[in-house]
Amino acid sequence: MEHRKKHFSPRPKSPLPLLVGRKPVAEALEQGQSVEKIFLLRSATGEDISHIKQLAKERNVPVSQVPVEKLNNLTKTQHQGVIAWTSLLEYVDLQEAISFITDKGQVPLFVLLDGVTDVRNVGAIARSALCCGAQGLILPTSHAASLTEEAIKTSAGALRQIMLCRIPSVPQAIDILRLNGIQVLGTHLKASVPVFEADFTAPSAIVMGAEDTGIGKDVIKRADQLIHIPMANSFDSLNVSVAAGMILYEAAKQRLLQ
Repeated sequence: MEHRKKHFSPRPKSPLPLLVGRKPVAEALEQGQSVEKIFLLRSATGEDISHIKQLAKERNVPVSQVPVEKLNNLTKTQHQGVIAWTSLLEYVDLQEAISFITDKGQVPLFVLLDGVTDVRNVGAIARSALCCGAQGLILPTSHAASLTEEAIKTSAGALRQIMLCRIPSVPQAIDILRLNGIQVLGTHLKASVPVFEADFTAPSAIVMGAEDTGIGKDVIKRADQLIHIPMANSFDSLNVSVAAGMILYEAAKQRLLQ
């Protein structure tokens, strides 16, 4: 009888270093260690789980409740229903970032991502943002890409130089921006204002949406202005990172010519 060698597929490599177990994850949060994302077993309960959830909320760390198979796929170690990805980057509070920019006498220019989940797009946008003079990139805790080594590589290191601000939601970010006198410009295919008619010399935040759905309804309602990139024909399928680069260059041009 022929004996066939069994084939075992290797365990997928985690895109970021892991913290495993309830106590290590809680301690990392308590000590202010930069955590990219937390995975909690859906059925996990107890005071320590509630504590981790509360700390994550206070520090704007995304929490994903998952089945046990997801956790077992991340590690062979006893995980107690809790695993976290530690971050390769540091995050800055949005209000602190705004104050830092204005205290230096600079005019704020931010890029706010609404549903952009592809790490390569995030990396490319960060690269264009830094090159065009934007000081900060704002990322919501949900429906956002995790900033892995691939994102950093795609950004050519820009993600290590630009300020990264993580906030619970896009509407909350818009409220903070507007309270600080920063206009919010939403990008929308059906907007009536072409990008070159927007005034980027004023304190500004450009909102880029997901490629399939664009910016959310909350952004459309709350934005100070909706802008679009005029096209030579009816083909309107620009990649989000390319579109961001074009808008950011217009902002840089206006500021350089001012």
